[in-house]
Amino acid sequence: MPSFFYEKLHNGVVAGVDEVGCGPWAGPVVAAAVIINQEKFPLNLLEVIQDSKKISAKKRELIYQELMILNGMECFISWAEASVQEIDSLNIRRAALLAMKKSVDSLEVKPDVVLVDGNVKPPLDCHIQTLVKGDTLSFSIAAASIVAKVIRDKIMCRLAEEHPHYGWERNAGYGTAEHHRAIQTHGITPYHRVSFAPIAKYIEQSAA
Repeated sequence: MPSFFYEKLHNGVVAGVDEVGCGPWAGPVVAAAVIINQEKFPLNLLEVIQDSKKISAKKRELIYQELMILNGMECFISWAEASVQEIDSLNIRRAALLAMKKSVDSLEVKPDVVLVDGNVKPPLDCHIQTLVKGDTLSFSIAAASIVAKVIRDKIMCRLAEEHPHYGWERNAGYGTAEHHRAIQTHGITPYHRVSFAPIAKYIEQSAA
């Protein structure tokens, strides 16, 4: 389970940052930044916050709603996305770092230190500590992973209403068999990442 161990290593305001959506064939990459007031944050909520991949969609949504109620008081939350166009022009890793930077820059309270999930530092004007598997180590990063995941899933559900054939409300844009079959039948959309090999291959085959 996560803890405040890494937050307590630093003086000043500490934010946790995580991103979601590097792997999908479609949709934006979303990053979230969370600052937790350790003295005021509800203990019962800390008991359920962990890596977003380890909890159900229903539980993620409930935690997300609780975090949003606390936003601006017991915690500070922001999120940002890098668009498909940014992903295709920058590459997915640089786009993810851009989304992280946008999310930190959007925080109401500016952090002195940012804990980042992974091993690559986004371009921020503050001290950065990277943590591999940080969403299993830090409460702040785990909370950010939940916020980013819930928001991106909501975005993909909204895009699925516009493009209903691809099952994005179920697969979040990942390369499932359902998604692959839909591309073969219906082609690609403006939300597909043309820089990704499966989409680029489809475009090449269609042009042949």
